[in-house]
Amino acid sequence: MGKIAFVFPGQGAQAVGMGKDAYESSPAAKAVYDKADEALGYSIAKLSFEGPEEELRQTANTQPALLATSVALLEVYKERGLKPDYVAGHSLGEYSALVAAGVLEFADAVKLVRARGQFMEQAVPGGQGAMAAVLGAERAALQALCSDITGAGTVVELANVNCPGQIVVSGSAAGVAAVVERGKEAGAKRVIPLEVSGPFHSSLMQPAADKLAEALAQAEFRNAEVPVVANVHAKPVVSGAELRELLVKQVVSPVQWEDTIAYLIAEGVDTFVEIGSGTVLAGLIKKIDKSVGIVSVNCFAAASAAAE
Repeated sequence: MGKIAFVFPGQGAQAVGMGKDAYESSPAAKAVYDKADEALGYSIAKLSFEGPEEELRQTANTQPALLATSVALLEVYKERGLKPDYVAGHSLGEYSALVAAGVLEFADAVKLVRARGQFMEQAVPGGQGAMAAVLGAERAALQALCSDITGAGTVVELANVNCPGQIVVSGSAAGVAAVVERGKEAGAKRVIPLEVSGPFHSSLMQPAADKLAEALAQAEFRNAEVPVVANVHAKPVVSGAELRELLVKQVVSPVQWEDTIAYLIAEGVDTFVEIGSGTVLAGLIKKIDKSVGIVSVNCFAAASAAAE
């Protein structure tokens, strides 16, 4: 019998209307949104279900909204009795994974990601940072190009190593522009600038990491009930104290998603259950290994049917 991993999406997976059917169909899901609204002091449920999209896209709103959607769908899915052998989340999704593993209480997690979003928005003045998706480049070649550009005085770093042929870079606006211009040197077929509010997962996020460390220090972190494969190094972690430290590092480090999935497959995981809005992770996992089973639990019907 193969193993199961629950995986949780991050920023970019949001959509107006996400979680609405679960909220209306499941008391357990509704309770998650009610808890979120109470913890935040405003209605993340209303914003998730009705928008407006521009407001939902603001990092400080996107992060708690996605967390609430993932945890609401997780609660519906858990009623079917399926338990994972491992959990992992992409960037923000790591907080959903920590709730799933019993490390963080949901009410604490939703306040933390709201603060994380605010700190990330404040870390770099608007227009000074940027991100871009690089398609078709080898990791080592792109790393060498980024090091060359950074060495010349404009910071740009690997931010998300998503799957073979898809890596996101992050850094100063000038540094990212240089990758857009010189991407072919690393074998890139295309370089697509991303609409984001800051240079996430780069060293320019250090002010956000410092503030987040203070906020995380106030929250209770328990040891994980199932191993959490961490973004920073793609290794399993159970220690609550270590998981707290890794959340600080995560803000300024690349998300090692390709290595995370490769590790899980090597450990015998043959079924991935993506829990949350959209199917972004399912697409990435298919590009890493077509042979594994992938279930996307992105609405109430999927959460109810998938576990039957």
